[in-house]
Amino acid sequence: MDENKYTFENPEFKDTYRHTTSHILAQAVKRLYPEVKLAIGPAIDNGFYYDFDAPFAITPEILEKIEAEMRKICKEKIKLERFELPREEAIKFMQERDETYKVELINDLPEDAVISFYKQGDFTDLCAGPHLDSTGRVKGNAIKLTSCTGAYWRGDSNRKMLQRVYGTCFMKKDELDAYLARIEEAKKRDHRKLGKELGLFMLTDEGPGFPFFLPKGMVLKNTLIDYWREVHKKYGYVEVSTPMILNRQLWETSGHWFHYKENMYTTQIDSEDFAIKPMNCPGGMLVYKSEPHSYRDLPLRVGELGLVHRHELSGALHGLFRVRCFTQDDAHIFMTWDQMKDEIKGVVKLFDEVYSLFGLPYEIELSTMPDDHMGDEADWEFAQNTLKEAITEMGKKYIINEGDGAFYGPKLDFHLQDSLGRTWQCGTIQLDMQLPERFELEYVGADGEKHRPVMIHRVVFGSIERFIGVITEHFAGAFPTWLAPVQVKVMPITDRVDDYAKYIAKRLDKLGFRVETDLRNEKIGYKIREAQSQKIPYMIIVGDKEAENGTISVRTRTGGDEGAMSVEDFIEKLGKEVSTRAK
Repeated sequence: MDENKYTFENPEFKDTYRHTTSHILAQAVKRLYPEVKLAIGPAIDNGFYYDFDAPFAITPEILEKIEAEMRKICKEKIKLERFELPREEAIKFMQERDETYKVELINDLPEDAVISFYKQGDFTDLCAGPHLDSTGRVKGNAIKLTSCTGAYWRGDSNRKMLQRVYGTCFMKKDELDAYLARIEEAKKRDHRKLGKELGLFMLTDEGPGFPFFLPKGMVLKNTLIDYWREVHKKYGYVEVSTPMILNRQLWETSGHWFHYKENMYTTQIDSEDFAIKPMNCPGGMLVYKSEPHSYRDLPLRVGELGLVHRHELSGALHGLFRVRCFTQDDAHIFMTWDQMKDEIKGVVKLFDEVYSLFGLPYEIELSTMPDDHMGDEADWEFAQNTLKEAITEMGKKYIINEGDGAFYGPKLDFHLQDSLGRTWQCGTIQLDMQLPERFELEYVGADGEKHRPVMIHRVVFGSIERFIGVITEHFAGAFPTWLAPVQVKVMPITDRVDDYAKYIAKRLDKLGFRVETDLRNEKIGYKIREAQSQKIPYMIIVGDKEAENGTISVRTRTGGDEGAMSVEDFIEKLGKEVSTRAK
């Protein structure tokens, strides 16, 4: 028997466990507040939720009462029993209980659908299942209701706003405690909070979803971009820049006008339709077409840091993670079919170099041909097998996401894991057999004939802005020295040594280090604490003794006192740390 079959290592069991807990939540609500109507309650990635139509606001105090009732239901070890009803009987059954949302769900089921219910004591819910066999299987002391938010019925803003109660559960209390501790730590690391405290960026009502980068945030952003350019030059990429606004004909050719228009911002110029680009790819096709190519030119690796705009619903906006305007670090690789495997390997090597620098391990997911694919199935099979072979030959494991590729080609998604164990989908290697066809891209082969190249779309950061959000939380704002907006703060103990402090700062600045001075008439302890709260890697403290000896006293942001040293020794130490991009 598989020893992990009945543990959270088994995703199916975890979903069943948490789905059952959502039914326990609904039963507890109906026991305490019979007038509440039920909507839906699925398991989700980190727990479960249930949507309720309640004639009162579900407050934190009410959540505590519901949670206590859920524990009672777990202790009662109520058996869960599945049964089926014909459509008319099922509707009548829910109408008698005044569950109008369930009636609507039944009416929308296909005519041949099996209509099943799960009964647990005095509570019955419409559900396809599966479920655990008893409420006693769920550990009551490992349940936590985490929040209540608004949610439109069936996600339709024209329908009624319901109240969605979120919760999580585990098989052991210590697992719940560890999870809740991670959540609390995540709140402290929230990039929106740290972005404000560290002066990195701001979000305003005047530009919802359009972030403003402040001076320190621009230093961080530009340092990332400088690194991006350096590593791409190393791997043989050239850089281009394509226009932000292009005409409707281009977007019709690419297919975006018909399949993505609701997410695009459009305008008119001289009575002609134009769109602000939601992605860089079509412009990249025009760059390739601007001159003839031979097989000797391929592979051609072309990178672009393009500012793109996408219309996101206001409710989906979230700090730098979900915005309406962002810098996509695209690259398009044009190649022959027989170059595909080596190019995939080259991209993965680049990803390895970048992600390891930030201490972000990853998992790979391969998304295969969807039902609505375009192109020949034999080409899809070749492309998918090439992706598999490339990463397998590199000694990497992957999981398959069956049927979730884009309509134009299969892809590899790279899910990064941060210091809290959370995953972020950033890197993508997307094979595309269709855009080269749509734009009639060509190269002249060794046989003198014209051929169609195949293409890779790929991003490393995904979005510069989103990646800044990820690493801000990953490092809790304490960026590595090479990346920190301010690397050194010089602080005199007394105004008698202000000139010496300025001399030190000027010397570091001339060498290219990012340095600030704090000449305020404040106690040195206060200055140190404030510099630490700003996550500045190094603090230089100078007093009469240091000025007299031509030395400096060095502290780190973690509170470590490195003692007195010469300015030259500190410059050598700092220079090595920055040049090697030490973590």
